[in-house]
Amino acid sequence: MTERRYPVGIQTFSRIRSEGYVYIDKTDLMWRMTRVSPYVFLSRPRRFGKSLLTTTLRSFFEGRRELFEGLKVMEMEKEWRCYPVIHIDVSRVKGQKNEDLLTNALKKQLKPYTECYGSDPDELTPGLLFDGLIRRAYQQTGEQVVVLIDEYDAPLLEVLHEDEQLAGFRRVMQEFYQCLKADEAMIRFCFITGITKFSQLSIFSTLNNITNISLMPEFAAICGITGEEIDTQMMPDVERVAKEYEVSSAEMRQMLRDTYDGYRFSRKSPDIYNPFSLMKAFNERELRYFWFESGTSSYLLPQMRRFRTDITKLDDLVVSSDAFDQPTENMIDALPLLYQSGYLTIKDYDFISQEYTLGIPNVEVRVGLTRGLLPAVTGMPTEGVRSGFAVRFWRALRADDTELALNELKAYLASLPYVEGFKKKLEEVSNAEGFYEWSFYLIFSMLNVYVVTQVKSANGRADMVVFMPDAIYVMELKINGTAQDALDQINTKGYAAPYATDPRRVVKVGIGFSVKDRTMTDYIIDD
Repeated sequence: MTERRYPVGIQTFSRIRSEGYVYIDKTDLMWRMTRVSPYVFLSRPRRFGKSLLTTTLRSFFEGRRELFEGLKVMEMEKEWRCYPVIHIDVSRVKGQKNEDLLTNALKKQLKPYTECYGSDPDELTPGLLFDGLIRRAYQQTGEQVVVLIDEYDAPLLEVLHEDEQLAGFRRVMQEFYQCLKADEAMIRFCFITGITKFSQLSIFSTLNNITNISLMPEFAAICGITGEEIDTQMMPDVERVAKEYEVSSAEMRQMLRDTYDGYRFSRKSPDIYNPFSLMKAFNERELRYFWFESGTSSYLLPQMRRFRTDITKLDDLVVSSDAFDQPTENMIDALPLLYQSGYLTIKDYDFISQEYTLGIPNVEVRVGLTRGLLPAVTGMPTEGVRSGFAVRFWRALRADDTELALNELKAYLASLPYVEGFKKKLEEVSNAEGFYEWSFYLIFSMLNVYVVTQVKSANGRADMVVFMPDAIYVMELKINGTAQDALDQINTKGYAAPYATDPRRVVKVGIGFSVKDRTMTDYIIDD
């Protein structure tokens, strides 16, 4: 096979095309997007291809036709006019300590364009300078201006939990963006990307003609990689990784699906893979949780604590679109941030009730979220849990020794520390039972490759179901109850019923747990 080059860490379309990197053709969707409205906003999680889409638009509007040879847009675009483009990556102004530094950082981002179109001494603020540049570019070229703003909300997300600093940053950013409405006649196309919804933080309060395509079915796949695109354009890459793991291509395809797939960005959407993680996996020929290795959303955990988010209910949330597609100032829980940041995604849509079902997209997100939450919720170090108890528990089940697995669980529970700040943590989850339910949920979520937690059935949810090559373990934990109570619940609510036709042996396990003693009291194995 010819060696393929993957654009890991490269988000510039012109470089990807001119240097022969793998490129998944989205130019037909890009072209249609430019016809939807003169002002377009797109929200997607970090590292999901927003910057690549923005630089693709830049090359397109600069008339660089040679870069698009062989791509779908060549059959659609006939004019190939060259427009003046002002492209601002707002993520480059992150990390500022106060309003003055943020102001200077924004003006610095505009400096390359002042060298091209000039400046005026009276343009003292970023907004006045931005406005002046648009006007001069229009006057000097005789063409309307294309404005591309990538990661518009980056500096604001950093201070989302700091009300005073947030208010100051909001004033700066609102002044910066306000010219977009006033200069409408001089703007050919304006494209804005971010993680949070465009109306959040009220910085676009004057821009009432923007079209939000984030939930539109026709643009659901404009960022990310679909399963069809893998099957038609990336099967050689799948085969390379399969060879490394010594599995079949079909088995590797499923492993990739479990780990990186599962995102849906509209009521009618194909399943979409995280493009950053997928390209990294192909490049390194290894499946790891690359999205979290590249950094986590520091603003999310404080908001989850602030709203006392019940982490055990994130897998199956039935809500209206207003619950997750709303401005920050209207939030009554952390759900909008969880969705817009990519920790939750659309799993289903009911056209009659017009309600969405949200859930955690895939293994990568579940395990990565767990690693961030486990120390914050329980005080336990993530790596110690994963490399110690989790491995021993899994190995015992793999050996078909259920009793050994449960004894490993019992020994581990007995070793749990009485964590510092325990009373405060109990307040966050309302009661001690909630604390241990959270802890168990997180611990077993770290085994997500093998264990699924909070498994929904017709009459309720099983605490966890473990899928092994020759057996399925349906487990229920009864806090301050007996193993018999837990087993009775499995039988009464029919938690094992969905697996009746599975050829594997179904084993029901009831576990009693004492909050007072902070350990497992008894267990019953029914196979």
